[in-house]
Amino acid sequence: MNANSLILESTYKKIGLFSFNSDDLSHKNMESFRAYIKVLLVPKGYTLSVDFNQYETDQYTLFFINSNQYLEISSASNETASLIFYNRDFYCVQIHDAEVACDGLLFNNIFEIPKVVLSDAEAINTNSAFEAIHNELSQQDDSAEEMIRIYLKQLIISATRSWKKQNLDNSNRPIPREEQDFFRDFSRLVEIHFRAKHSVSEYAELLGIAPKTLSARFNRLKLENPNEIIKSRIVLEAKRLMLYTSLSIKEIAYQLGYEDPAYFNRTFNQKTGSTPASFKKTMKV
Repeated sequence: MNANSLILESTYKKIGLFSFNSDDLSHKNMESFRAYIKVLLVPKGYTLSVDFNQYETDQYTLFFINSNQYLEISSASNETASLIFYNRDFYCVQIHDAEVACDGLLFNNIFEIPKVVLSDAEAINTNSAFEAIHNELSQQDDSAEEMIRIYLKQLIISATRSWKKQNLDNSNRPIPREEQDFFRDFSRLVEIHFRAKHSVSEYAELLGIAPKTLSARFNRLKLENPNEIIKSRIVLEAKRLMLYTSLSIKEIAYQLGYEDPAYFNRTFNQKTGSTPASFKKTMKV
């Protein structure tokens, strides 16, 4: 853990914040923060990978990264980036979804878009929120915990609104609230069940609709079909297990609900263009 981090800890709850730039990339692989939920504010000139997808920032950008997601910052500018990290006991978006409505959008979304690009005005407000959390962490008085939670919720709510505008608007035709809730529900169900449920029909049953209806709703909005989304989530977890564990390919296949490892290999190859063994070898280099 960064010695310069500001941390508030009580019983099982924990939240912290630290800032860095190109002069201090000692934590660029973020390994010590893997177990935490993270909100990362990055200025222009940074290159980072989230779940094996690379992003380059040309303006202030917020990244929302769940625990156990792969994060690496490969390059930085001399402008300062800031990271808020906290555990589920401090704030769980699933429990408080009625307040912030971000689960399935900022976190665990089927689009695999973990970021919100900020306008100049949004960047000012976001920096102010980070500064307010920094100040509360510095004071650590009796009311600091609840004040920090309030600022964190404001940050998440604002980012959720921006995420919807940036990603749920096809050809200037906003997706109705009902459809937004549908995609959020699908995202959350995939996140819960992807290890055991691999077919569109199983998720359609959970949603109380026909498989053809589920596929048609995705097709109508020109989104990747749900079968490919399910496979993508399975493959993503396989990549994480290859990186973070010493499990064999066969053991990973079994963990992800495949009784036949050969079928898992074909699925992985189809989605990545690489065999699991080849991918694992590159991760261990």
